[in-house]
Amino acid sequence: MQSECHELARQGRLLRIRTDDRVSVTYKANARVEGGVIARTEIEFNADDARMVQKLFEALGYRVVVTYEKYRSMYKLGDVVVVLDEMPFGNFVEIEAPNNTLIEGVSMMLGLDFSKGMTINYLGLFEALKARMDFDFRDLTFENFKGLQVSAQDLGVQPADK
Repeated sequence: MQSECHELARQGRLLRIRTDDRVSVTYKANARVEGGVIARTEIEFNADDARMVQKLFEALGYRVVVTYEKYRSMYKLGDVVVVLDEMPFGNFVEIEAPNNTLIEGVSMMLGLDFSKGMTINYLGLFEALKARMDFDFRDLTFENFKGLQVSAQDLGVQPADK
C-alpha cells in the first residue's frame, strides 16, 4: 500500500496485506544491511478480513501499488525459520534468526554460500528486472511471468546454492 505521493516508499517504509491461510498486516521500515543480511523493523499482526484492512488503508489515503504472488514453505529449526519461496521469477531461500551467526551457520548446513546472500527484497528485484527487461506490467504475478524465462543474471544476483 502507498499514499498518492509515495511517502512511504520515499521513507523506506511499506504496508503489506498478506492473504494465505490467514490474513496478516505488516509494517516494515528502517531496512539496513548488517553483517551481510537485511535487518529491519517489522510490526505484524493477524486480521480477520483483508478487504476491511484494505478499506481502512484506503480511508487513510493509501492505495495498492503492487500485488505479488508467491508460494511459501516454512520450516523451523530451533530459533531459526527457513523459508522457501517460489516467486514468479525464481526460487529463493530466506533464513530468519535472532543473529547473523545463526543465519550464517544454517546457510552452511543447507549448503548455501552465505557471501552470495541478497541485500535486496523481492520488490526491489522486481523493479530492477522491470527496468532491465522493459516489462510494462505492474504486478509480480505468475500470470504476468507465464512463458518468460528469467535467469539469476537477469535479476542481478548470484545463486547461493553450491
